[in-house]
Amino acid sequence: MSAAPILDRMRAGRPAIGLTVRLTRSGEIARVARASGHDFVRVDLQHSLLGAEAVGHITQTALGCGIATLVRVRSVTDPDVPALLDAGVSGIVFPDVETEEQARHCVRVCRFAPLGGRSYGGGYPLFDYRPVPPAEALPALDAATLVVCMVESVRGLANLERIAAVPGVDVIHLGVSDLLMSIGHAGETGHPAVAAAIDRVVEVATAHGRYAGCGGSPTVAHQAEAIRRGVRLLTTRNDLNFLVDGATAWADALRAAS
Repeated sequence: MSAAPILDRMRAGRPAIGLTVRLTRSGEIARVARASGHDFVRVDLQHSLLGAEAVGHITQTALGCGIATLVRVRSVTDPDVPALLDAGVSGIVFPDVETEEQARHCVRVCRFAPLGGRSYGGGYPLFDYRPVPPAEALPALDAATLVVCMVESVRGLANLERIAAVPGVDVIHLGVSDLLMSIGHAGETGHPAVAAAIDRVVEVATAHGRYAGCGGSPTVAHQAEAIRRGVRLLTTRNDLNFLVDGATAWADALRAAS
């Protein structure tokens, strides 16, 4: 499963929604994502202790059940990016991209020449590990890979135009939680700056032929509003939140009824 289904939905003007993975190490989470109506899983290495092998297991299950796998790496310079892509990950989400130079680095490690500098290794899951001539494999792998740059700070917003203009970037993804901390309004998701930032990301991304993404919105209503404003790549919540909320609601209901 490449990034193609995500791109198909966004090209058609429909949102692609993802389930964030922070806790689950089993590939079964990909099937849970599919059963619950998500289009992809986003494994969050930035805020978890998950390792590359766990990502590999999740990715292999996702490949077999029609769910794409995106990975938010630990930083723009995370050294595991090439290995994650070789393992079949559909795209890389780079956190806290603040400059054009950082965006160019993101593209360089994810794309093959001439746009980037990714090394060609052969034996890719996209082709079921069958040998495929490089002339055929390289463009197919590039087309199957999503490059997502998260903008999460005042500095990132100031450089938004330059980041979006970098060839090879697919999505400009607004990180609401960290942006609010950046402007001194942590947790205030109803702050006018959030709506203004979403509108600006949508406008700039669209002008440069990219797609707008959004994460960190705490409610269905807030996420639905982001979609109405033009966001096309969106993460709902993480597995840990869903587990705690679901278990708490069930236990509270049982105690209230007994």
